[in-house]
Amino acid sequence: MKKIMIVDDEKISLMMTDHILSSEYKTICCSSPSEALEAFGREYPDMILSDLRMPGMNGYELLETLHSRYNVTVPFMFMTADDSDDTEARGFSSGAMDFIRKPFRADVLLRRIANILKTIDRIEGLKKAAETDPMTGLFNKASSREEIGSACRQSSGILMMIDLDSFKPVNDIYGHDMGDRVLIRFAEIIKSAVRTSDIVGRMGGDEFIAFCQNITDESVIADKCNYINEQVLSSARDLMGDDMSIPLGASIGCVICPDEGRDFDELYKKADKALYQVKQNGKHGFAFFHEAASASDTESGASSDIAKICRIMSERSPSKGAFFVSSQQFKLLYQFLARMSKNYNKEVFMLLFSITEDGTTDIPSDQASEKFQEVLVSSLRQSDVVSQSSANQFTVLLLETAKVNIDVVTDRIDSNWTRTPGSNGYRITHELAIIE
Repeated sequence: MKKIMIVDDEKISLMMTDHILSSEYKTICCSSPSEALEAFGREYPDMILSDLRMPGMNGYELLETLHSRYNVTVPFMFMTADDSDDTEARGFSSGAMDFIRKPFRADVLLRRIANILKTIDRIEGLKKAAETDPMTGLFNKASSREEIGSACRQSSGILMMIDLDSFKPVNDIYGHDMGDRVLIRFAEIIKSAVRTSDIVGRMGGDEFIAFCQNITDESVIADKCNYINEQVLSSARDLMGDDMSIPLGASIGCVICPDEGRDFDELYKKADKALYQVKQNGKHGFAFFHEAASASDTESGASSDIAKICRIMSERSPSKGAFFVSSQQFKLLYQFLARMSKNYNKEVFMLLFSITEDGTTDIPSDQASEKFQEVLVSSLRQSDVVSQSSANQFTVLLLETAKVNIDVVTDRIDSNWTRTPGSNGYRITHELAIIE
């Protein structure tokens, strides 16, 4: 229900106006401009209906003070017994949307207020349409620049350029309708990976942008990147079938504000350079732009190529526990380790863990899988590798582990899972294989 603030120093007039409007709107009654100024900060009404002539502060001054104090524009309508044309002209020039003469008929007042609110809703709708990408519902390119640019000037945070990797084959193989569905789902995944206070937009095609406010920890972006890549692949299989073989994923170029500046165009270019690094190094990951590193690369020239490559490829802020990768990355690691095992006669073990519902449980299976993933990662070493191969299965690569120690590893995982809240009702099984 819309809220209307009524401001009138005449008690009878205030009560009568409230009686008329309260049948269709929520009303806030104020007997003076000072009371209205104080109440506005609590209520933020959708419209103000104010008497024009009041002691201490007239309606014009109230309108001007509200605008300057709260930096908002609220629809304003004046009530007055003055029939002067100058009065009406001054009111419109100050920003009022309408006038009504006292005494007024109830039906006339209701109709005029309804017309004002409909006009405001129509204007807001047109404004939103002009700011929004019609396919995804995110900010479009122009409004993304404006909103993120404003945020960068006022607060700290991380600007992320986010590309959907290998998107073109979706259109080529499955058609543009499927391509649109994948883009819409990708936008939903990005929104779910950030907070409601963060800003997300579509710059065009398969390129998106986000600004995570008041975050400067690079490890947070690592978690978001892993989440986005996992969800993209899972959603793509839901949309196109389990036999979908397109290596979809997300590449993210990041830059920290204000460490690397506050100007949007400058930050955007730096994030683009970081994104290029990710694209050049296998995609499905993230990289941060750092001015010092960039300047060092420029000064040292060709002689530092290997140092530059090492810096680009190195893991920033490595987390504790096993290395969690996408299923596609796991496949590449498996193939490499199979070659190494064959050539150097080194044993590398792979475990397949399955989580199945086994009785009454308090949490759904997707949450149980998330919890088990956390247990796996935290129970293993940084040199071990974990990936989720399906909704309820996880694969593990154990490097430099003797076969006699496998039971120690699995027992530790079982023990940690048993102590995890919500594990009741789920059974964990595993299988072992030697990579050959």
